[in-house]
Amino acid sequence: MKLLSIISIFTTAILLTSCSPTQKIETLKPEPDDASPLVYDSNPSFINLPITVKLTDIENQTNAILNGLIYEDNNIDDDDIEMKIWKQAPIKIQNDPSNPDKKIKTILPLKATIKYRIGTKKLGVELYDVREFNLNGIITLSSDVALTNWKLATKTEFKSLDWSESPTMVVFGKNMPITYLINPAISIFKSKLEKNIDDAIEKSMDFKPNVLAALEKICTPFQMSDTYESWLRIVPVEIYSTNAKLKKDSYVLDMGMKCNMETIVGKQPDSKFNASKIVLKPVAKIPNQIAANIAAISSYVDASKIMTKNFAGQEFGSGSKKVTVKNVAIWHKNGKMVIALDVLGSINGTLYLNGFPQYNPQTKEIYFDKLDYVLDTKSKLMRTANWLAQGFVLKKMEESCRYSIQPNLEEGKKSMAAYLKNYSPMPGVFVNGKMEDIQFDKIQLTNQAIIAFIKINGTVNVSVNGLK
Repeated sequence: MKLLSIISIFTTAILLTSCSPTQKIETLKPEPDDASPLVYDSNPSFINLPITVKLTDIENQTNAILNGLIYEDNNIDDDDIEMKIWKQAPIKIQNDPSNPDKKIKTILPLKATIKYRIGTKKLGVELYDVREFNLNGIITLSSDVALTNWKLATKTEFKSLDWSESPTMVVFGKNMPITYLINPAISIFKSKLEKNIDDAIEKSMDFKPNVLAALEKICTPFQMSDTYESWLRIVPVEIYSTNAKLKKDSYVLDMGMKCNMETIVGKQPDSKFNASKIVLKPVAKIPNQIAANIAAISSYVDASKIMTKNFAGQEFGSGSKKVTVKNVAIWHKNGKMVIALDVLGSINGTLYLNGFPQYNPQTKEIYFDKLDYVLDTKSKLMRTANWLAQGFVLKKMEESCRYSIQPNLEEGKKSMAAYLKNYSPMPGVFVNGKMEDIQFDKIQLTNQAIIAFIKINGTVNVSVNGLK
């Protein structure tokens, strides 16, 4: 009796098992491969580099260099005059009213000690009388300005010398004006003074150290996304410059940088800035339109979560032959995306599909073109669940194998906006700009994410204010 009961239970179990609609499918997992780290060279962009230097900056630098004794002539025998001239007060540099858009006026207060020798030499006997005068005056000079080899060069011309009082000396008991004697000496001195002023301004107005220091900071890779470790790297190609222009109380030097803007995913990349290779090229006009390439990064983990939500509450099949998708995972293999669907229902197990990622600009969605089961999964479905391998079921699944990258686009644009809103990589250097509409460029795959490259047109200005 007991034996009969055991047999009965065993038979019932077999019948129930054989009648169960659920089948277990064992499929071969396509292992992910290693996509090389991504480096993307963009089309050349142009970054404006307007350099603004106030006349007060030129004035301060010139005063620092040109100080104290600025001229000395200790030989009285050649022209009967010895002369020492000191800068008596700070030099003033301002617009030249005669040509305010092109010239600057330099006002130099000076103190002069002049020794004048009068007398004669007869029969080998020297009969000389040397008189010393201490005089105050103001010299006015006018300078044309141009940019030469990274430096603001001037061509200075002596305009006038105004003594605070007319130089005199007592001759035969009378005060005699001697301006007519001293001014010829000044004519000898003025050419040297002009050169001194030009040399001082050229030395103080060397833009190269400031420009290169600013470029080095700008070209240091800038982290756009901490979460996805994306970096923006600017690589200079050429530097352009127009002529310096005087605008009100400042000199404006329009410079521009032709560069590549690269988006790099992964660890912080090295800078490609090389100061020794940068050459300044003169141009009439600086183009300032850029095409920035932004990486809209969708990690496989995030994309898998989004697609899992897409499948929620859906059944695939009909009648008693149905499955639901409980989890989705995606990864890269051989230039395609593998999509793993964990299913429950008439079939339990994991189904593997693959396809090429594409972008829909209207919906801003990533979807998969030519989506199909991988070979092993397809052959096993054909043997055990042919209904699941049919095209209409696959087509329905394909509709859920998509996700929007709108949040990624917004994040990329937000990151770029932060870079273009008064970003200051160093004191006195500011990055500003504006962006226009974004345009999809291409998709590339890494071992961690799908990268949708987006082009953003706009302008970038990097202003360098003042000299340090």
